[in-house]
Amino acid sequence: MKKKLKIDIVSDVVCPWCTIGYKRLARAITELGVEDQVEIEWQPFELNPNMPAEGQNVTEHITEKYGSTIDQQKESQQHMTQIGEELGFTFDYFDEMKMVNTFDAHILLDYAKEFGKQTELKMHLTKAFFSERKNVSDKDVLRQALLDVGLDAEEGLARLESEEARYEVRSQQAYWKNLGVSSVPTVVFNRKSAVTGAQPVDTFKQVLSELIAE
Repeated sequence: MKKKLKIDIVSDVVCPWCTIGYKRLARAITELGVEDQVEIEWQPFELNPNMPAEGQNVTEHITEKYGSTIDQQKESQQHMTQIGEELGFTFDYFDEMKMVNTFDAHILLDYAKEFGKQTELKMHLTKAFFSERKNVSDKDVLRQALLDVGLDAEEGLARLESEEARYEVRSQQAYWKNLGVSSVPTVVFNRKSAVTGAQPVDTFKQVLSELIAE
């Protein structure tokens, strides 16, 4: 039996391009009909590791971090919303939207991996943040996401208090940073080659076809 193509997706749950990139990758996998030949694992990357618990208004945050004007941001958000629609995903940007800390979300994604529910939880959290105006650093939101994908919410939330679990996620983040991952999404194939950014479906199809044929 041929070994599966391992795909690591380094990403954050509050990163719109990560969602778009994944949706395009998923479409490429489906269109090629290679679902059973690939294995996806999500790797943690915090866009804002120092974000305080109360979060920060998105517009203010993006202006501070990237120097984008309000008009540029609105244009970018419209563009993402449009792409999202094409991929069946709703981006609902609103004025009071806040950028939040995602460390706990990454701990739970690591937990979900043990049960083969990682992608499902990732999509739930991303949808909660972008489509449902929810705060993904809020324990109640995290609890609901765990329940929605059929995981043990108490056991999952207990991980958030575990020093070992926190250390594990920090180590994983450091591992990818040390390899030179500085922007997300970064999609890594068999830990050998990588593409960054939300590539078009055709680009993913080309890369997948070549690697699976090897």
